[in-house]
Formats: sequence, C-alpha cells, structure tokens
Amino acid sequence: MKTLKNQHFLVAILLISFAFFLVQTHECQAQDWAVPAKYKSMNNPEKDSKEAVSVGKSLWKLHCASCHGNEGLGDGKKSTELDTPMREIGSKEVQAQTDGELYYKSFIGRDEMPNFEKKIPSEKDRWLLVEYMRTLK
Repeated sequence: MKTLKNQHFLVAILLISFAFFLVQTHECQAQDWAVPAKYKSMNNPEKDSKEAVSVGKSLWKLHCASCHGNEGLGDGKKSTELDTPMREIGSKEVQAQTDGELYYKSFIGRDEMPNFEKKIPSEKDRWLLVEYMRTLK
C-alpha cells in the first residue's frame, strides 16, 4: 500500500513538473522580441522599389516560403516541424513593425528563426525582401 502511495506521489510530481515546463516554454515563446534601438530606427532605402516585387519575391521563395508559406500565412511545409508558432506576415501586428524591426528579425534571427546574414549578404537584397514583406498584407 505504501509503495502505491509513493508511486502516485511520484506521478503527481512528474505531472506538475511537466506542466510547469510547458507553461515556461510557452511564456518564453510569447515574450516580445527585443530589437535594439539601432535597428528600430532604420529606414528602408528600397522603400517603394519596383524591384521588391521581382527580387524580393524570388528571395522570399528561396529563403522564407518553406516556413512562412508562399503568401506569408505561416503555412510553409516546414512550419509544422517548428515549436515556435508562425505569425502571418500580413497581420496588423507584423505590419505595424518598423522596417528596421522586420530587418532585424528577418536577418539576425533568434531561436528557430535562423540568421540569414551570410545567405543574403547584399544589403540591398535584404531591404528588397523587407519591402516585399510589406506587400503580403
């Protein structure tokens, strides 16, 4: 009888620990993504560029669509493999960010969002991609 009580106690402790872990993980993912002030104030030199539709779109398909989806809906084929919930790029929340914030999050990355500084070394291309993201409203 004592062994059964000990097992129940142990199971209860394990379940409580697991629940605590899940809550902490969710809270960490839900936290705001701190963007340094330097980036927040950056302006896109390629704003309203006609190249954004062609160059930005091709970069999107090559580097972003596999997770974020072709239309930025967060439904890319790799999105189901990630722990981080995908946000729609066209959502008010994402579109309300400054160009610099989008730049930082897209190219510096964090956690499951990889760093793309080496994959997209051209500063102009990076900004064209940010400008293309603005068309996904």
